[in-house]
Amino acid sequence: MSPETWTVLTLLTWATKYFTSHHIHPPRPTAEILLAHVLGCKRIDLYIHYDRPLNPRELASFKTAIQRRLKGEPVAYIVGERGFWSLDLDVTPDVLIPRPETEIVVETALDILPHKDVQRPQKILDLGTGSGAILLALAMERPGHLFYGIDRSPRALRVARGNARKHGLEDEVHFLCGNWFDPLAYRQKGFHLIVSNPPYIRRSEVRHLAPEISKYEPPRALDGGRDGLDAVRVLIQQAHKFIIPSGWLIFEIGYDQGEDAKRLMEESEAYVQISVVKDYGGHDRVVQGMVEEKLPLGSEESV
Repeated sequence: MSPETWTVLTLLTWATKYFTSHHIHPPRPTAEILLAHVLGCKRIDLYIHYDRPLNPRELASFKTAIQRRLKGEPVAYIVGERGFWSLDLDVTPDVLIPRPETEIVVETALDILPHKDVQRPQKILDLGTGSGAILLALAMERPGHLFYGIDRSPRALRVARGNARKHGLEDEVHFLCGNWFDPLAYRQKGFHLIVSNPPYIRRSEVRHLAPEISKYEPPRALDGGRDGLDAVRVLIQQAHKFIIPSGWLIFEIGYDQGEDAKRLMEESEAYVQISVVKDYGGHDRVVQGMVEEKLPLGSEESV
């Protein structure tokens, strides 16, 4: 970057070419997001004020952001936020960056979760809540119910609580720290819906992910064990103990894990109406199943 006067438009043009030459994709949106962050404005404002010159401090900040991106750091960590559903969520390296495909979990849950019923609010639990993305999206769309999030990372929960406050949901959601179901200690049951985006990447594949994922995102949120299904097994084996009869378990999976996850649910004999939901790319993305309502012994149907 030469010492000449840089305007918003000339800097965007230069940065786009620079990112293209260094194989940073997508180059133009990346340049726009980073520059808007540096200037504290929206992306659309860059084109409204395209002839605005940048001062030396702003140029230095933009240069630093570019250098961080060239090293592989995700844009979301550089700017400190990521859009998910209708929410702008704060993110840090302590949490997995929310992804568009996880919105399928929200869509699937909303098809089941009724609108506000003041007489019978339902209890919803998000396991491994991270930034709180799934839980807060559900709380935003279905106010009046009882929302709980669990994560084993205190730092992740700090981010989730901050996001709840950011969107005025701090009184709607409750967060607990611990590993999977441990904070519930088999005492707090009666959930109508449990959702989760568990770790599901095969351990041998984690190191082969794009560097911006493998080097920067929390490994515990990615590593699903030898076959990628360790956390899925925990969910399937334990969730039904905390869900009311006719309640639901919904969780995200990898694109090639649908049949295996469905088989695990069937083998547990705790769920019915098991199905795999595909994402917009046609890949398996979410598995859902309803906890079977056990008939009392001695009834005609149980004979």
